[in-house]
Amino acid sequence: MSAAEETADGETSAWGEVTPDAARRLLIAAVEAFAERGYHATTTRDIAGRAGMSPAALYIHYKTKEELLHRISRIGNAKALEILRTASRGEGTPTERLADAVSSFVRWHAGGRTTARVVQYELDSLGPDARAEILALRRQVNAEMRGIIEDGVATGEFDVLDVHGTTLAVLSLCVDVARWFNVNGPRTPEEVGALYADLVLRMVGVK
Repeated sequence: MSAAEETADGETSAWGEVTPDAARRLLIAAVEAFAERGYHATTTRDIAGRAGMSPAALYIHYKTKEELLHRISRIGNAKALEILRTASRGEGTPTERLADAVSSFVRWHAGGRTTARVVQYELDSLGPDARAEILALRRQVNAEMRGIIEDGVATGEFDVLDVHGTTLAVLSLCVDVARWFNVNGPRTPEEVGALYADLVLRMVGVK
């Protein structure tokens, strides 16, 4: 399934803020090209061609290829933060909130695996200023997950000696789903989300 098809099926809301339509089409085309070829091997001509536009038309909406990657990264990381913030600030025990956070985060990385691969693995392709902005968003993502784990330790629900290390391990597990998930595989995003939630609860020592 191409990124364009994937976005139409499960990620339309992620790009809903991007206007006009031509700018949105270019962003989706860039996601597809970056995921398939990598940022550095992709040219603006590749992106424009996938969007059914001329290279000159691309520069009307995006000054550089990096600007495209920056916008993709900003929107994707903001969505990741929204998912974890909703779970971490919801009702329920730390155990329930951690299960919700992990399953939701994993579903996003599986269902939107093409976009997620670009968002999670092309950080080093950004320039210093753009990279700093994305790292700030990622620190907030980390803080939301860490907060849930800290709450569970405080209530005695979790048996965790290293909260910082455990937070990184949990986030790494979730993010890696974008690398291997196969839409034609034996599990749905929902099933993988449920599996990972169970694994993480075991990791933090929930009985």
